[in-house]
Amino acid sequence: MIFETERLRVRQLSTNDAVLFFELMSNPNVMDPIPRKVLSRIESNAKLTELISLEKSSETKIWSLTEKGKDSLIGICGFLKNNENDDEMAYRLIERFWGKGYGTEIAKGLIDYSFENLNFEKITADVSTDNKKSSKILEKFMIPVREFFNKEDHCTDRRYEITKTAYYNG
Repeated sequence: MIFETERLRVRQLSTNDAVLFFELMSNPNVMDPIPRKVLSRIESNAKLTELISLEKSSETKIWSLTEKGKDSLIGICGFLKNNENDDEMAYRLIERFWGKGYGTEIAKGLIDYSFENLNFEKITADVSTDNKKSSKILEKFMIPVREFFNKEDHCTDRRYEITKTAYYNG
């Protein structure tokens, strides 16, 4: 286990997550707001293998998100570096787990973990300006600092950030 929140548990991804990972990555309702293309089963399995290997070999750490007391993947979360080499948090939930407050809970959990365990001084998050649900979650903890055109995803992103000092001094 990497860390827990009140209702959620974060652990390393495993090949045992393949079926539920595919449910996440093949759903246009999940992928379109990011925006990213939906993945075929072969692409999803390759992406899962890539993320598992990145955990061991890079600064990108994407983990499995589960409900406490269960081991089944309900989403993914973790950290990567953005285009300015700042630490960026990321999370994505399987659609049937939307509307339960899990997005807010894992966003707060990632911020807490980044400051308390990883000693980050600042954490960022990029979200498409069309992704209203994620924007609403991020605005609970972070401030928007700028908007920019994301060439890779062909959308306008908004970057949010919070420093350790601002987070704890509120």
